[in-house]
Amino acid sequence: MSNFSISLERVARGVLMAALLATLAACAGNSSKYPAAPASAATADYNYIIGPGDGINIIVWRNPELSLSVPVRPDGKISAPLVDELVAQGKTSAEVARDIEKQLGKYVRDPVVTVIVTGFVGPYSEQIRVVGEAAKPQFLPYKQKMTLLDVMIAVGGLTDFAAGNDASILRSAEGNKQYSVRIKDLIKRGDVSANVEMRPGDILIIPQSFF
Repeated sequence: MSNFSISLERVARGVLMAALLATLAACAGNSSKYPAAPASAATADYNYIIGPGDGINIIVWRNPELSLSVPVRPDGKISAPLVDELVAQGKTSAEVARDIEKQLGKYVRDPVVTVIVTGFVGPYSEQIRVVGEAAKPQFLPYKQKMTLLDVMIAVGGLTDFAAGNDASILRSAEGNKQYSVRIKDLIKRGDVSANVEMRPGDILIIPQSFF
């Protein structure tokens, strides 16, 4: 092989190596294009919000014939004896109980109502949604103090093609502000400093790796 051919080969290798390093640098920079998600995000005064698909137990004190369990319909409403077409979606259990008391007050003297929520689903605005390269992308009902690790356990971890450290959280509670998260460091390397709290309505976006 001539010296000229060897020189061309070295140049080609140099160009390929430079291109590869540039690509790696660009990919590494993706994880920092958003600010890191704050470790603490939950609010101390959080109250569960009822949504379609939830079940609620209505207990009317001293009126067992009016006490029963009903589902929240897809339109967000419930129906019960003496209570017709009551909107439950977007309210707390205490708010629904007060609304039922108002309707029952037309027929029952001083009704006292307790509402207990079962089969938690919640409205879309409160759910945690996971999209992209999760093993089982899905929505999850939000729970107080829910963390990124809790979410990843629920969705079965990452796929083999996930760019876990380039993932981000889209936070609707803060006007769709986006934060970077390091899922790979958290679940593959056990770096607990990468664990952060979730907020109602968060969307976890896990992109695909190109390598």
